[in-house]
Amino acid sequence: MSEPLTRLLDLSAIHPDAVAADRDTAIRLCGQALVDVGAAAPAYVDSMLAREGSVSTYIGEGVAIPHGTAAGKDSVLRDALCVLRFPGGVDWNGHAVAVCIGIAARGDGHIGVLAQLAEILLDPDQARALREATTSEEILDLLRPTEGAPAS
Repeated sequence: MSEPLTRLLDLSAIHPDAVAADRDTAIRLCGQALVDVGAAAPAYVDSMLAREGSVSTYIGEGVAIPHGTAAGKDSVLRDALCVLRFPGGVDWNGHAVAVCIGIAARGDGHIGVLAQLAEILLDPDQARALREATTSEEILDLLRPTEGAPAS
C-alpha cells in the first residue's frame, strides 16, 4: 500500500457531514463506508470495534484512524480508505474527534498509510485544514501528495 492515499480513497467514501453519538457509532459508520465501496465484508466492522477495544486509534489533532485487527484482515477485499468528518465532534475516550480516517488493508499495507497520514497530521495547519474541510473534493485534495514530495 505504498501508493498515494488518494488512490485508495473513492470519493463516495468521503462523508464531510457525518454524525455519530459516540465513538463506537463513528467506527461503525467508517466500517460501513468501507463495506459500501466494496473494500471489506461486513465482518470487518466488528474487527474495527475489536481493535478499538484493545488499543485506541485516536492519534491526536482531533483525528482517529480506526482499522481492524490482524484477524480481521480476512474480511478485507481490497486496500482502501474512508474519511468521515464529524462537524459536531465525537467523544473518543475524552478526546474530541472531528475526523475519522478508516483503513481497510490486507497484509501490512496499513503501515504505509499510517506513515503518509502521520506526515500530513504532524503539520498542525494541515490537520486543522482537514478538520475544517467541508466538501469531499476539499478532503481529497488535502490528502494528495504535495508538489515535489515523493508519492510514497
